[in-house]
Amino acid sequence: MMTSDWLGGALAISVGFILGLIFFAGLWWTVKRAVTSPHPALWFIGSMLIRVAITLVGFYWVSADQWWRLLLCTAGFIVARPVVSRTVNQPDTGRRTPCN
Repeated sequence: MMTSDWLGGALAISVGFILGLIFFAGLWWTVKRAVTSPHPALWFIGSMLIRVAITLVGFYWVSADQWWRLLLCTAGFIVARPVVSRTVNQPDTGRRTPCN
């Protein structure tokens, strides 16, 4: 592989990871907002359209008509899911005082 191939691969994994962070953190944020909303369907549909559009444009841009970049981008995207899951499921470490 040439140096540009290595850089392209690193870029593909990095962009895939960032796209995954945006996608899955956006999904978490949408669920938190939609639960208390009077119109949750609008939140879910709107969020899905925005998240999928951002992801597809990012995948198209990073692939540059090369299948191996698309594969690396997908790998970065998949790795982001457990990272977001662990981050948003962290227990609250702030001290709370009981109400009397």
